[in-house]
Amino acid sequence: MTARRGAPVVAAWGMGVDSTAMIIEWVARRQRLDVVLTADPGAERPETYHFLPLFQHWMDDHGIEHHVVRYQPRRFKNWPPYFTILENCLTNATLPSASFNRKSCSVKWKIFPQNRWVEHWPTALAAWARGDKVVKLIGYDASPADSRRYAHREGIEDPRYDFRYPLREWGWDRDACTARIQAEGLPIPVKSSCVICAAMRPEEVATLPRWALRLIVLLEARAAPRLRTVEGLWHRSTRARPGSMTAFIRERALLGAGEIDAIIAGAPVDLVDFQRMAAALPLAQRPMMRDWIERFNAGVDRLSA
Repeated sequence: MTARRGAPVVAAWGMGVDSTAMIIEWVARRQRLDVVLTADPGAERPETYHFLPLFQHWMDDHGIEHHVVRYQPRRFKNWPPYFTILENCLTNATLPSASFNRKSCSVKWKIFPQNRWVEHWPTALAAWARGDKVVKLIGYDASPADSRRYAHREGIEDPRYDFRYPLREWGWDRDACTARIQAEGLPIPVKSSCVICAAMRPEEVATLPRWALRLIVLLEARAAPRLRTVEGLWHRSTRARPGSMTAFIRERALLGAGEIDAIIAGAPVDLVDFQRMAAALPLAQRPMMRDWIERFNAGVDRLSA
């Protein structure tokens, strides 16, 4: 099965194993590929950001147009301006939607900015004007886990897009994707996920750098007063782990107890004071949420030194 002649083709690259292998093989099969879009929520694992320029260089070598797109908040009310999923959650004293068994964070921070870019892309506008659709390549593989994800999307109709799942068409699972990337001479990317993602397994949390663990403690402490139905980022406790990532970090001694307690006791109060100060200023003069996070990181670095 090949892309319809004349229809523009967009690949969604999530910076992980599946979508990377999909793009490599699609290009090797000389299929049409007009542009690759990567949605960056601003809180991916550091290994993912390290892999990003490596594959961008590969795409440059193969003449593939590519862009990193981001969700752009436009209304801040009285809040300091924020631009990442972490900053958004800290601003609103909440957790990512996946912690509440919802998937809206993917829609807001990944699907929406990609669609927004396409909506301003002349090639797509020309296709829609002539009654054609844009073909969107999505990297779900043929493994049982991705089959469940695919089942939720199967049959979705969109007047602007035809969705293609090349890895499933080829019968490729995760091992086949890994082998294809290795054959291309590229390093294997880690699983793409935010450092505050509820879908992380305990062993993945345990490999996070200290600065990311501190932000997890901060995020759960900031949201704690408003939580009623969940324990923390992991929602509820299971036999494998607690519902709170902070509790897991404490149990595994990934951070010192004193450092954890200091963050919980002081950081949310300081953040509220920062927001109150920002609310008194005109938008153009307000400091950004990232300014406070940088100050927080500098403070806990001194604490743990």
